[in-house]
Amino acid sequence: MIHHISIPAGRPQHVAHVLAELLGGGVSRFGPYRDSYIAWAGDEHGTAIEVFPVGTELFPDAGASYCNFRHNPAHTGFVTTHAAVSVARSKAEIVALAEREGWRALELSRGSFRVIEFWIENRVMLEVLPPDMAAEYLAATRPGGPG
Repeated sequence: MIHHISIPAGRPQHVAHVLAELLGGGVSRFGPYRDSYIAWAGDEHGTAIEVFPVGTELFPDAGASYCNFRHNPAHTGFVTTHAAVSVARSKAEIVALAEREGWRALELSRGSFRVIEFWIENRVMLEVLPPDMAAEYLAATRPGGPG
């Protein structure tokens, strides 16, 4: 089970609020690094998406302490990291939210299941799964399924 992921955003606070709306949860500041926020789903798993300013890098400490953060001004904001996220929203609600923000959202097939590619700030992708698509995903990825 993945409990949280982190993503970059040009407007971290705004993006966290949009993601909280998508997830049906809330937002809090993320203390370890400036201008960072967490969108909480408010579910029993503690599901969350941490949102950092574009260019934030996480790297290991030289000793036995916590990880470190730094800013890389040359970073593009595009990342390969993405997640499939089930939400209690309809396809129409997901697409309307993306349209309101000016973000790309498109239903696509991944073979044995469908997803909505939800492009945060048109730079970071989430594969958003409304209930019907989540059921397809689970059927395809369970042991013995087509995946």
